[in-house]
Amino acid sequence: MTNPFKALHAGPDVLVLPNAWDAGSARVIEVAGAKAIATSSAAVAWAHGYPDGQALPFEVLLSDLRAIRRVTSVPLTADIEAAWATDASGAAENVLRVLDAGAQGVNIEDGTDPPETLAAKIEAIKKRAGERVWINARTDVYLKKLAEGEAAYEETLRRAKRYRDAGADSIFAPFAAEEGLLRRLVAGIAAPINVLACPGLPPLARLKEIGIRRLSAGGGVGKIAYDFAYRAAQSFLADGRSEPFVQPLAIPHGLNAIMKRG
Repeated sequence: MTNPFKALHAGPDVLVLPNAWDAGSARVIEVAGAKAIATSSAAVAWAHGYPDGQALPFEVLLSDLRAIRRVTSVPLTADIEAAWATDASGAAENVLRVLDAGAQGVNIEDGTDPPETLAAKIEAIKKRAGERVWINARTDVYLKKLAEGEAAYEETLRRAKRYRDAGADSIFAPFAAEEGLLRRLVAGIAAPINVLACPGLPPLARLKEIGIRRLSAGGGVGKIAYDFAYRAAQSFLADGRSEPFVQPLAIPHGLNAIMKRG
């Protein structure tokens, strides 16, 4: 069976993912025109009152995925951090549960662990799930500043090759942003490249020209949504004015109309 994510990474357009955090946000993002729904581990955690970093119970993540799957029809990929597992077998078992919950892809990261750990997880996942899952392997060399300058570029390439050899379908390099660096990564990595919205990143049209295949918002949409809620609550607590709540919504036909029953 062909995984629906494969064609979305083939181009010519960049797959843009304004990451969701629950069923309602996923439905809004689908109505906005997204070709796929990706979750943000940070935003999902915040939605349930947890910090990012696998503090969220894994069962809660699965419940969120099932709810998102119920209300959306486009492909779904889940940010599973380190797969809530320290070993390859546990990671593979958890990914099978993520797929059963309705996802067709996962984003899995190395963080500060040795790259051998993530490579083993990827290999085990592919052995168990095969083409059912699109694996987006995230390397945190730039995000966590594991190396600097040319050493960071070389380490990113080394990890990307290791993860690709293990079975990863695409490579995610958050905080790689400078145009020259992105061109080198595209030329040096034999897989679609995913980047994260961050300061200094070229605009979408330039990313397409460079050859980037996927652009993620990460926790960005969730972060500004929660900040807007904070500001709106703060303002209402201060003056109790109703006017902000009766402004026309940009969402076609309103929130209630786009949600799904059942």
